[in-house]
Amino acid sequence: MIVKMKFLSISGPRTDIDRVCEVYLSKYEMQLENAVTELKTTDNLLPFAEVNPYKDPLAKAEQFAGLLPDKEYRANLNVKKDEILTLIRDMNHRYLELLEEKELLTKKKEELQESISVLEPFRPLELDIGKALKYQYMQIRFGRIGIDYYRRLEKYLFGDLNVLFFEGTRSENYVYGCYVAANADVSKVDSVFNSLHFERIQLEGGYMGTPEAACGSLLQDVEDTQRKIEEIDQEIENLVNSHASELLGARKRLERMSANFDVRKKAARIEEEDSESYILCGWMGEEDVDAFVKEAEKDSRVFIMVEENREKYFGNPPTKLKNPKFFKPFEMFIKMYGLPAHNELDPTMFVALTYTFIFGAMFGDVGQGLCLFVFGGLLYLTKKVNLAGIISIAGVFSAFFGFMFGSIFGFEDIIEARWLRPAEAMTNLPFIGQLNTVFVIAIAFGMALNLLVMVFNILNAAKAHDLENMLFSHNGLAGLVFYGFLVLTIVLYMTGHTLPGNILLVLFLGGPVLCFVFKEPLGNLVRKKKEKMKESKGMFLVQAFFELFETMLSYFSNTLSYVRIGAFAVSHAAMMEVVLMLSGVPEGHTNWVIMVFGNILVCGLEGLVVGIQVLRLEYYEMFSRFYKGSGREFQPFNEQIK
Repeated sequence: MIVKMKFLSISGPRTDIDRVCEVYLSKYEMQLENAVTELKTTDNLLPFAEVNPYKDPLAKAEQFAGLLPDKEYRANLNVKKDEILTLIRDMNHRYLELLEEKELLTKKKEELQESISVLEPFRPLELDIGKALKYQYMQIRFGRIGIDYYRRLEKYLFGDLNVLFFEGTRSENYVYGCYVAANADVSKVDSVFNSLHFERIQLEGGYMGTPEAACGSLLQDVEDTQRKIEEIDQEIENLVNSHASELLGARKRLERMSANFDVRKKAARIEEEDSESYILCGWMGEEDVDAFVKEAEKDSRVFIMVEENREKYFGNPPTKLKNPKFFKPFEMFIKMYGLPAHNELDPTMFVALTYTFIFGAMFGDVGQGLCLFVFGGLLYLTKKVNLAGIISIAGVFSAFFGFMFGSIFGFEDIIEARWLRPAEAMTNLPFIGQLNTVFVIAIAFGMALNLLVMVFNILNAAKAHDLENMLFSHNGLAGLVFYGFLVLTIVLYMTGHTLPGNILLVLFLGGPVLCFVFKEPLGNLVRKKKEKMKESKGMFLVQAFFELFETMLSYFSNTLSYVRIGAFAVSHAAMMEVVLMLSGVPEGHTNWVIMVFGNILVCGLEGLVVGIQVLRLEYYEMFSRFYKGSGREFQPFNEQIK
């Protein structure tokens, strides 16, 4: 069902706009429109040009709330606006101070770790680094040299150089260490080592003692720095936790205040000599309008004006669906296709009934249907997943048709079929011969649905005052008469009855065909419009012939499309028969592992395919005949706040 909408405008003193949003718009569902562009007949309308003062505090509140541990806190909603802003400002000031301290400590820790990584290869050296770097008559060089070059150095050069090399550690490719040479020989020694690709590593001054002692001191400094960082993290955690309830309450209040302030983006203002006022406008459900007007009638600062027949002058209202809880999940299918316009029928209930009924007929099994009902229902109740609700309801119809077909988890000898067994039931038809009964019933059911959706199209066209489509289209009154009489003719043939007279045949088949061909001129006639034919008469007749051929073909293909209902009913029985054979049921030694796995596989795979095929029938065979789905979704202000 589509909720009837009314367009209303709200005005009052400019300073009162936040109170109106807090008191009224947060309670009643109203979709706001841009007042500056919508109220074209009102003069002197100006947009609001104010920056939202609550956005930054809200961002900070969300940031602090994100730091809270995962446990339940009760939000304190009694904090006043000034207290909220003061709390966020003070917390942010202290938080930034702590972050700055932590950043400095983190940088210091990284520098210490880098110094350790530089000293680590020289830890075995037994020398005082601080003193060695200050030798007066000797020079010391720390670094690394490739393994191959070091061997060459050992074999050929050490005997000819006045140098001492002290080895530290070795890696797979390098030897770390240092060499010492007198000031007089250091240039020659440096040249030799450079030629052997000795890579110098600069050690800063300030190290005390051996590399081992220096590394130990640096590690202790790293631990002390890390402890200070952890203390700052703990202080931040205590800062946030100590104001947890106020923070959560502040976030909720700021969300509402920020959303209320953003209403100004949709509002307009009027500047007068001694005052300034605001105007809000938008769509609201009829019941909400009555309740809103009644509640605000004693509020002297709020003026409400409800405008009737607004859609005739300023566009179509948004669409708000209101259906019973049983049908609510099926609104998902409607939104996927497109919401109905305000002058269309809401097909939610029709889809709910036909979808679940057809699904059950194509997937008739008591056991599997009950499984779908239970699992889908549990998922819907816990997670509120609309598709799970649809599956649960469809499972009820699957169980129903399972009783009708006598099938439970593929076994067809446990319960008796209340109606027929899809794979066995046959019907003898004139001119055709033997045909599976469920195929015949599926086509008959499809014919009935086609007639029903034509009636829906006539009602939609009547609501939209589209006489041409209502009277002369192949889905309108002419199509209903043509297809209805065609169905009646087929039924008379199949039941062995004689056809009506030739006059009735011409009247009920020939008349609608002429309406299809001359739909456009007849439409202009009933609308009392005099329009010349855009193309020549010959071209018009050629075009009309092909359109008529396409119409007849659509009737035929649309009707035959419903054969899939019977086909899937038969295929389900055949697939479960294969599962029974693989599990050894006919031989009397049932393999329950294969039986359970087979049922799960069929239930999942065929359930998915059947669900898609039924949705295809809904969209392509039914919706295409009566439904446009050109509406826009109703987006109330208070839902945006939530």
